[in-house]
Amino acid sequence: MANIRLTKPTIAVLQTLLSAPSEAPAWGLSICRDADLGPGTVYPILDRLAERGWVTSFDETGPHPGRPARRFYELTGTGRQYAVSALEARKVRRFGLGLSGGAA
Repeated sequence: MANIRLTKPTIAVLQTLLSAPSEAPAWGLSICRDADLGPGTVYPILDRLAERGWVTSFDETGPHPGRPARRFYELTGTGRQYAVSALEARKVRRFGLGLSGGAA
């Protein structure tokens, strides 16, 4: 499973997917709303994550009167592990250096 480049939009999408409860998975436009990104940014990110096996998607099967069926997105088990690990490693790289003290 290949790593992905953790751009700010990718991080926002991963954080949105990580925060979605399994009983209420995120769908495309909810990810756009929660990540504060446009669909032209979110859907290519979701495609890249799916190509690498981080995300799986499925269509809404229940009734959806007056609107098209939603496409739900969830992190796979491995994708969740990679996402958590990648976000933690990024946090350590960004903030870890300043926490060790030293001369001011």
